[in-house]
Amino acid sequence: MSCPINKDALDKLKQFVEICKSNSAILHLPDLNFFKEYIETLGGKVPEPQKMSSGPKVEPKEEPQETVEETVESDPESELEFDMTGCVEPDKLDDNQKMGDPSKEISEEDSDKVEEKRMEAVSQLSEGNIEKAIELFTEAIEFNPNSALLFAKRGQAYLKLTKPNACIRDCTRALEINCDSAPAYKFRGRAYRLLGEWELAAKDLRQACNIDLDEQTDEWLKEVTPNAKKIEEHLLKKERKKKDKEEREKLERIRKAREAHSRAAAQEKPGEDIPTGPEGGPGGAGMPGMGDFYKLLQDPEIMTAFQDAEVAEAFQDISMNPANFVKYQSNPKIMALITKLSSKFAGTGMNFPGFPGAGAGFMGFPGFGAAEGMAANPPPPSKPSDDDNLD
Repeated sequence: MSCPINKDALDKLKQFVEICKSNSAILHLPDLNFFKEYIETLGGKVPEPQKMSSGPKVEPKEEPQETVEETVESDPESELEFDMTGCVEPDKLDDNQKMGDPSKEISEEDSDKVEEKRMEAVSQLSEGNIEKAIELFTEAIEFNPNSALLFAKRGQAYLKLTKPNACIRDCTRALEINCDSAPAYKFRGRAYRLLGEWELAAKDLRQACNIDLDEQTDEWLKEVTPNAKKIEEHLLKKERKKKDKEEREKLERIRKAREAHSRAAAQEKPGEDIPTGPEGGPGGAGMPGMGDFYKLLQDPEIMTAFQDAEVAEAFQDISMNPANFVKYQSNPKIMALITKLSSKFAGTGMNFPGFPGAGAGFMGFPGFGAAEGMAANPPPPSKPSDDDNLD
């Protein structure tokens, strides 16, 4: 009989089986209930999932930053595994755990009663009568609700009853009264360990050892350290990734800002593009067309010609008085340059600075346009006045 499932479907089925082998807890998902029931009809048994409701909180307490892409779920290295042996379900707090009135003033008679109740409670605790011990510690607390030792000892009794949350509540109150209470740190650290709060457990037990080291506290600390270090190293790695990403984003912002600045600076460099005014001329009064004019003067032949001192002087003379053009009509060097300029500016309507406007000929030079007659018929010399050369 041939297999009724094609190769692609078989490959996917193999992948699914491998996932189930590595984490059988997924078979308890509602969507996979049909598969779980099928396994059970064949006589198989799906392992119960580990009780993780009170397990370690891998995520840091602060709100996750939106900018961090490397989340714990997407990072294979962040799938931490812990030995949950010895962990218990969290207990519910009850109203019988009385905390007393912290504003109560303690009289000498109250102090005597407190000591009496405390000693009796310690005796009951040592004999294994834990419920009775808790009752006596509660009576003592009502006489003196500001005794860190009473809360720490009652927390120890709750710990013996495997009520870690009740123990944590009492020990936290003890530390509010006395922040250096080694028993409070010790028993609260142990309670956190029962709940699988490895990092918090290690923190409290280390503090208890720093204040008052004893063999039991040291033993409990060694027990939680491996799991606590896993979490601490994971959080450090995650924090490094976050900082690396922030640094990369910062460098990218700087790079983009520099590029934008360079582009803006390139556009604003003086002399590269002279802004034009009306009809294509540059901005500035009395200088229409100067941007295009100077571009046309970039012709190598024209630039070389203007380097000649004689040519430069002649053009300066003509720019001062266009009528002086007649003095240079017989100079082939200057006339050749004028012809060159004429061919470049023909039809543009632009004027050379200092010369008459359009209609007077190219740059106002006689011989080009309306001023041509000036060259053919120079103006007659003026007659001397009657007073010329008279004494």
